[in-house]
Amino acid sequence: MASKLIPNSKLTNRQISQIIDLFVLEVPAIKVAKVLKVNRHSIERIYTIIRLCLARECELLSPFTGEVEVDESYFGGKRKGHRGRGAAGKVPVFGLLKRNGKVYTQIVHDVSRETLRKIIHSQIIPESVIYSDSFRAYDGLVLDGFKHYRINHDKEFAKKRNHINGIENFWGYAKTKLKRYYGIDRKRFNLYLKEMEFRFNHRKDDNLANIIKKIIKKHY
Repeated sequence: MASKLIPNSKLTNRQISQIIDLFVLEVPAIKVAKVLKVNRHSIERIYTIIRLCLARECELLSPFTGEVEVDESYFGGKRKGHRGRGAAGKVPVFGLLKRNGKVYTQIVHDVSRETLRKIIHSQIIPESVIYSDSFRAYDGLVLDGFKHYRINHDKEFAKKRNHINGIENFWGYAKTKLKRYYGIDRKRFNLYLKEMEFRFNHRKDDNLANIIKKIIKKHY
């Protein structure tokens, strides 16, 4: 007898596989419940388990090396704010993107130099090339052992290799996809953010459902 894809679930492996397939297609839980004739709360539970496992997998990324773009962005809320001032109740997120590679995100309490520097040191190998904008929180990266190029958005945003288009593209990708949820509980936002990170990092993979099944088996 085959082992359960998700232990302690009352759903069959076939049902869980169907739910994973529909999760990959970004079908809302309420619609999945109607299609499969399964209780909505059961679908939401499976979706949450999937997101928890994806979040755990994302944290296993090896530190980046080579050319890395760094940037911070704000999620949620309707009003625009200022960096370092809470941004009108939005959630501050710091992101790193390896050129031609993967992205890594982390929710932060603030975007101070101390906070961002700690993440940079844990996620980027020294002597890597870091591209950032002119935000003063990135001061001192050269003294920390990195090669650092600052971008002036007005003059150099798309100039040769001196840009942060990659991480900016990810922010747009994530925000566009997250809009469909019409408000996410702040306590659960990290799960959705990490889902976007995972989807972006695996956007060229053909069989995402099988990858997710392996990740569930690994982490749950």
